[in-house]
Amino acid sequence: MLSKIDVIKFHTLIEINALINSNYKDINSLLTRIMESATRLSGAEASSLLLMDKDKNTLSFEVALGSKGAEVQKYTVKLGEGIAGWVAQKNKSLIVNDVQNDKRHLSVIGEEINYKSKTIMAVPMRIKDDCIGVLEVINKKDDEGFTQEDIEWLEIFANQAAISIVNAKNIEEAQSKIQVLQNRIQNEYHTIITKSPVILERMEIIDRVAKTDSSVLLLGESGVGKELFAEQIHIKSARSTFPFIRVNCAAIPEGLLESELFGHVKGAFTSAIANRKGRFELADTGTIFLDEIGDLPLSLQAKILRVIQERKFEKVGSDTTVSVNVRIIAATNRDLEAQVAKGEFRQDLYYRLNVFPIDIPPLRQRPEDVAELAHFFLKNFMRETKKHFDGFSQDALETMLSHSWPGNVRELQNCIERACVIGRNKWIGKEDLFLKSGESAEVTERNLKTAINVFKTNFISKVLEENNWNQTETARALVIQRTYLSRLIKELNITPKE
Repeated sequence: MLSKIDVIKFHTLIEINALINSNYKDINSLLTRIMESATRLSGAEASSLLLMDKDKNTLSFEVALGSKGAEVQKYTVKLGEGIAGWVAQKNKSLIVNDVQNDKRHLSVIGEEINYKSKTIMAVPMRIKDDCIGVLEVINKKDDEGFTQEDIEWLEIFANQAAISIVNAKNIEEAQSKIQVLQNRIQNEYHTIITKSPVILERMEIIDRVAKTDSSVLLLGESGVGKELFAEQIHIKSARSTFPFIRVNCAAIPEGLLESELFGHVKGAFTSAIANRKGRFELADTGTIFLDEIGDLPLSLQAKILRVIQERKFEKVGSDTTVSVNVRIIAATNRDLEAQVAKGEFRQDLYYRLNVFPIDIPPLRQRPEDVAELAHFFLKNFMRETKKHFDGFSQDALETMLSHSWPGNVRELQNCIERACVIGRNKWIGKEDLFLKSGESAEVTERNLKTAINVFKTNFISKVLEENNWNQTETARALVIQRTYLSRLIKELNITPKE
């Protein structure tokens, strides 16, 4: 029949085991809990948990309990040094009930912290018979010596501690892998930050077009984020688990562009020392994004057209036909119709690309997104610059809302990055942005909603005047529905100037 103390010990082990199996996040607290139980149930004054550094052949005090615990944790011992070092080296448990006369005892630590060890019991912590550390308890109360029963219980606690460390390492490794995947996703695909009705409307269109395999042509000024919309089409399509290959047609020299797009065979030209796959072949079963398609040379436009029509091409220097299954998304900030009229862009290619045209409005036509994007960029750049700001001052917000943003989202992003680098105060101020304010009415209420409404009022009034207060033409210029424009005019109390 179990004694009362044995029942207590078993209950303690069950509690600790439950903690280990509950994904205990704070490993140091869990190890401390284990050591507290081991100390209490073995009747000791103090205890230590030492972990092995196999590269340095040393043991460091991870947990130290007792009156001198905090002082002990600054020490390390060499493998084979002291009683703990002996246990780690031999991978064998040990009871020493006459410490002062044991040659293995390392007295220097006790002397430096003014603590006298009389009895010590130490056991190895093992993972698959490999010693990773040592548990030791010191000074049995009432000057009794440690017993074989004590060491059997301590070995059980050592196993619990080893399991905790294994779990902690597994969790740490899993979290590290998750972080790598998250970073990869964040680097590969971007988030579209918006509150603007016109962008939300575009997102609904993208949800529908993503389900098809048709070519998409993204139109809009430089910096509006056309690549982000291309990403969303791919992510929401049936091809999302396959490659998404990006090509900036304007960034690759014309002499290299054909090889970049379609690949080449060894010996095709002087520097072709090996066969190489092109971007279309790399994108097979996935999506290829051709940015700045308006810069594509006429000499390559016929080959692109053939890929769209037949899904076939030949590598540079080869007569062998390569077949691919690729969805094409193209983007441009140019007027392709005007280029077609001038003979600078093939009409048949334009029609094949323009199956689903999506126009991305510039930032100045979606003021609701300015503050939203600014705060998003601020959060990111605070992390990168390791600086903290409480946000933007009202003057800074008004300045951003009144700015025309000719460089669109890219300009805003650069602006916030610069402000994070040079900002010195609690809030990002107007002076940190290096922007010139546009025309704006005086804002008496110091809040964001008012500032946005001021910008809307001024901007819509200006576009109405440019279109002689024709709401249909104004709505078309603003890229919004006429009913939405009418509602804004009423809500903002916009009237013609006398």
